[in-house]
Amino acid sequence: MASITLTRRTALSAALGVSLAALALGASAQESAPQIDKIHFIVPGGAGGGWDGTARGTGEALTNAGLVGTATYENMSGGGSGVAMNYLIENAESNYGTLLVNSTPLIIRGLNGEIDTTFRDLTPVAGTIGDYAAFVVRADSELDDMTELLEAFEANPASVSFGGGSVPGGMDHLVAAIAMQAAGIDPLTVNYIPYDAGGEAMAALLSGEIQALSTGFSEAVPLAEAGEIKILAVTAPERVPAAPDVPTLREQGIDSTFINWRGFFAAPGLPEEQLTAYQDVLEAMYDTPEWEEVRARNGWVNIFNRGDEFTAFLEAQEKEMGDLMKRMGFL
Repeated sequence: MASITLTRRTALSAALGVSLAALALGASAQESAPQIDKIHFIVPGGAGGGWDGTARGTGEALTNAGLVGTATYENMSGGGSGVAMNYLIENAESNYGTLLVNSTPLIIRGLNGEIDTTFRDLTPVAGTIGDYAAFVVRADSELDDMTELLEAFEANPASVSFGGGSVPGGMDHLVAAIAMQAAGIDPLTVNYIPYDAGGEAMAALLSGEIQALSTGFSEAVPLAEAGEIKILAVTAPERVPAAPDVPTLREQGIDSTFINWRGFFAAPGLPEEQLTAYQDVLEAMYDTPEWEEVRARNGWVNIFNRGDEFTAFLEAQEKEMGDLMKRMGFL
């Protein structure tokens, strides 16, 4: 799978531009940290999904730490994030105060033609977190681990349908296919049911429409704690502190790992001083206890790639994911 270069800059520059606040906005923020009056987050999917959680968690940390005055959110579903991306592009100048959250599916959907826009049509701001994937079932499912799920599948493949918040050949499908292949099962035999976003896929699982779900780990943890689902496995190399009772795929004899990056993009043509302001305030966020509270609660992995580093990473992942999709017959 595509690798993520984990970087952190050690020095923060003073941010400029009309969006900067004149005064410090919170006692917990460092006096020298950049300040922004307001950020509007666009989420290209429905409420409850990984994009939604990333945007709202980031906004929560930024505002509670005093780095941003206010954060607002807008869910704009449709077209596998294409609707939101096109909106940002077509209304660029009026959206310079807006950040769009996205993740690995941006690369995959551009490759398979599901969307006609790519990261090159936007302004890459920064990659901010990584999230492992998880395989989950309903809390009342008879399946208690991956071994039982594989046995049920091998006995009757049609009886175990996998759902995910992406199209066939999309990220959730690829994660499921890779895991099944690592378990010795032909991934093309997997009955995969696509949904527009993670929240819709989770609703389908809870309603009994599908038997298993390939989803983001951070999306699954709160519902597992609420007793609505069981997490059979996480795609991390070792157990994640946010849910220490959840075994990895490797622990269950499936040699497979995966991590999904998430990050932010701005409208094309964003003035350089505003881009720097966004990048600086996001980087300052990592050193706040408010961010650590959000990060730990969701089981996210800290990453930070800004500007050219982020673009270079996206280009490398595009090549790696494209090669993988070709090998698996999705391109």
